Amino acid sequence: MKALLALTAAAEAATGLLILVDPALAVSLLFGTEVAGPGLMVGRFAGMALLGLAIACWPSGSARPPQIGMLVYGVGVTLMLLTVGVLGGGGGVLLWPALAVHGLIAAGLMISLRRGSGHA
Repeated sequence: MKALLALTAAAEAATGLLILVDPALAVSLLFGTEVAGPGLMVGRFAGMALLGLAIACWPSGSARPPQIGMLVYGVGVTLMLLTVGVLGGGGGVLLWPALAVHGLIAAGLMISLRRGSGHA
């Protein structure tokens, strides 16, 4: 079971990285169609989520992979939202609150991991 979990996590991490780096290529390869505009950013969020999920599910003797997976997701989403807000023209009404929430959660996870606790 551990080998299957590792294989699945590795496959999802690879898929997440592909979607994160080139969502248009991933959509073309997976669905045979094109994606543009806001769909590219939504694809990148999906890629970040898959990467975080893969890290959280990676088999290990430690209780930390779920926290690390969520931290990777939280930091990635925070940076993507910041990029949209600063370089993309400001975004929608929930952009800045979402950025703040994700940033605070990521900061909390970082503090928890630095303290060495196994619980968020």
